[in-house]
Amino acid sequence: MEAVKFRLVLVVCFVSTIIVMADSNPFNETISDRRELFRHKIRHKKHNGPCIAHNLIDKCWRCDPKWADNRQKIAGCAQGFGHNAVGGKGGKIYVVTNPSDNDVINPAPGTLRHAVLQHQPLWIIFSGHMHIKLQRELLFTSDKTIDGRGFHIRIAGGAGFMLQHIRNVIIFNIKMYDIRIAKGGMIRSSHHHVGMRGATDGDAICIFGSSDIWIDHCSFAGSYDGLIDALLFGASDEKPDDNMRITVAYNHFGKGLTQRLPAVRWGFVHVVNNDYTMWKCYAIGGGKGATIISQGNRYKAEHGAFKEVTHRNGARPEEWCKWTWRSEGDLMLNGAFFVSSGNPHWAKHYKGYPLLRPEPAHRVHELTNFAGAALGCRVGLPC
Repeated sequence: MEAVKFRLVLVVCFVSTIIVMADSNPFNETISDRRELFRHKIRHKKHNGPCIAHNLIDKCWRCDPKWADNRQKIAGCAQGFGHNAVGGKGGKIYVVTNPSDNDVINPAPGTLRHAVLQHQPLWIIFSGHMHIKLQRELLFTSDKTIDGRGFHIRIAGGAGFMLQHIRNVIIFNIKMYDIRIAKGGMIRSSHHHVGMRGATDGDAICIFGSSDIWIDHCSFAGSYDGLIDALLFGASDEKPDDNMRITVAYNHFGKGLTQRLPAVRWGFVHVVNNDYTMWKCYAIGGGKGATIISQGNRYKAEHGAFKEVTHRNGARPEEWCKWTWRSEGDLMLNGAFFVSSGNPHWAKHYKGYPLLRPEPAHRVHELTNFAGAALGCRVGLPC
């Protein structure tokens, strides 16, 4: 029997304010160009005391003052369904020295585009603070880590990232905002291939048909179509993706977000120890029989907005009542409520899955307190 191949993703980040124009179909919304960019504000106050790491991933690396001497240590820190993602571990260090993106067919050495297209595993770092405006979508190859620690790395004002039919990528400590629709054309997709690409949708990060992906300590705001297209998991009604397995953990979803945090078609999504702050329409939605397990999250509904955390798309109650959507140990504030359905004994069917153990929901604020790319890492000091 052929082994089943799962697409495994771990998302750990900070999602900031964004305005969504919702229509009657919550899977087809677009995002207004009236972006409230987050670059002038961060969620947590500057921390001047000793390094404090609260969640399992941060405890693995953050308080080591010699982190810059062993950057690849984080490759063993992922949890949940992203635990196999090691990115460019074992590969050479590639230093991005040039923030330009002037040639998408023959990118200049030293640019981010040149780095992610190389065929070998690479650990990609930066020579200084950078603002990179991508002229076209940035197509990755497998076995890459983008490590922005030590500097302020901003991907803004242009196209976003595309992770398509690849595996083993880590994206760490960058900010992405004001991501625009980019026109198509001839674009290099690997060291040996140039091909025609269509226009992009304006996503910050689009993950399609890929596995062992880990996004951590990143901050997102103000993209045209979606912050991370992976927050719309299983983007096709016609193409079942039952092998999709995703962990969404230790994220802070900030004020002003409307919906799809995430929205899910098919597959299995574990939503654990996230902080949801005042959504407009719903926090978690889905369809097509997706399994959603929510554990140890804090849901705070907004005054005058919808209180329900969940939204079932395109199904009658007699259908969605069979979908396994469970809330366990979640903290509901300001009238928030989660409509559970399906098998309350779901765990028996998922023995052996690398599920991240949830902490009590009252700890969510501290678990997510240092979410995002505002760590301020400096060489020789703990982050």
